[in-house]
Amino acid sequence: MDNKERFISICKTINRPGVEDLMKWLESSDFYTCPASTRYHEAYPGGLLEHSLNVYDAFQRLRKAYPEYQISDESAAIVTLFHDLCKVNCYASEKRNRKNEFGQWDTYDAYTFKEKFCFGGHGSKSVFLVQHFMRLLPEEAVAINSHMGGYDGNKDVSSAYEQCFLAWLLHVADESATFVKVKENGIEN
Repeated sequence: MDNKERFISICKTINRPGVEDLMKWLESSDFYTCPASTRYHEAYPGGLLEHSLNVYDAFQRLRKAYPEYQISDESAAIVTLFHDLCKVNCYASEKRNRKNEFGQWDTYDAYTFKEKFCFGGHGSKSVFLVQHFMRLLPEEAVAINSHMGGYDGNKDVSSAYEQCFLAWLLHVADESATFVKVKENGIEN
């Protein structure tokens, strides 16, 4: 099963009104083919899809370490697979130049971030996009909104983690997928 088939298979476990419309929107977007970043983690075609699945996998491993917290499979799928929807339709390819080891200029393909729909921060935009199609439970919205930790200027995020275990767990799973999984694959951030 390839990444897209696996993603769709997991999404079929979500039984919320509107999920079908969200899946149609993803299909019409660049979600399955865009990178996860311009030059850091998964900065290649299909990187956002791969990153989302890596976060899902990290979340499942972490979830087993905390059996005293009950998190539904549906909530786990929603927050992990849709936490970075803010990156959909935001990347463009461009040609750049750099010097090679011989001091000669080479042209290479690179990504640039071209925001077409500005909506506040990273997490808040992802929450908005998901809720455009289906309702999130309050703890799911908190988790997606807070998944970046303090990286996007959210200085109150520690309170969200204290009050919402799901938010903390998503943040740790995202960090694991970004820093641990990427290094396992031989890619440095």
